[in-house]
Amino acid sequence: MQNLEFLRKKPIAHRGLWSKEEGIPENSLPAFERAITEKYPIELDIHLLEDGKVVVFHDDNLKRMTGLDKKIKDCTYSEIQKLKLVDTDYGIPLLSEVLQLVEGRVPLLIELKHDRKVGETENALMELMKDYTGKYAVQNFSPRSLIWFRNHASEVPRGQLASHFSKDRMPKVEKLILKNVYLNFWTKPDFIAYAIHDFPNKNVEQFRKTGKLVLGWTVRNEQDLEKAKNYCDNVIGENFENLDLSLLDCDKK
Repeated sequence: MQNLEFLRKKPIAHRGLWSKEEGIPENSLPAFERAITEKYPIELDIHLLEDGKVVVFHDDNLKRMTGLDKKIKDCTYSEIQKLKLVDTDYGIPLLSEVLQLVEGRVPLLIELKHDRKVGETENALMELMKDYTGKYAVQNFSPRSLIWFRNHASEVPRGQLASHFSKDRMPKVEKLILKNVYLNFWTKPDFIAYAIHDFPNKNVEQFRKTGKLVLGWTVRNEQDLEKAKNYCDNVIGENFENLDLSLLDCDKK
């Protein structure tokens, strides 16, 4: 079993410790610097660009965060380099820039966005991580991505992202399989990251009873923390400065 204590000890900052009020965008270098200063592990998202560069960004489309209505996977780095995040002077960072900033000072939880053929983003990520000495884990909604890591980078802790997928358009059978993590026998995840609003889930609870790690996302308020206390070992969340994180008390589990 993977040693995942680095994902248990302190709540994980969702897309960094960002703040709209303070003009610090999600998945930006200042959001990550702020998380490092406060010693929170960082959750971030990555995309593989058309030119093979790996950037840190959540959405499939650039519009919400930059105003440009274009899929990020169809862009080159030179195209997005001039874009700014939500009316700030901060741009979309390369993953290599983030790794240089973090330098292992806090753990990283890296979500791969599954908008390419399995293996492309995974290979690009592992090429960047080969000399990185800090603690990190990967997670994905795609079971096929977890299988790739199981076969090609089994030393990297891997997590299955899941929810009820209530807003996703997919066949009912596929939704049933994914929300109940029925493919765990195949993917062999080291942890599950499950939508906090979709607990309880008996299959996730059974997974946790075997001693494996369960994370809840995205925790934003005290009610979410109360639910996490019952069903999770730790959380991926936001708005930490306004939450009583002692409700979770994850460092004692």
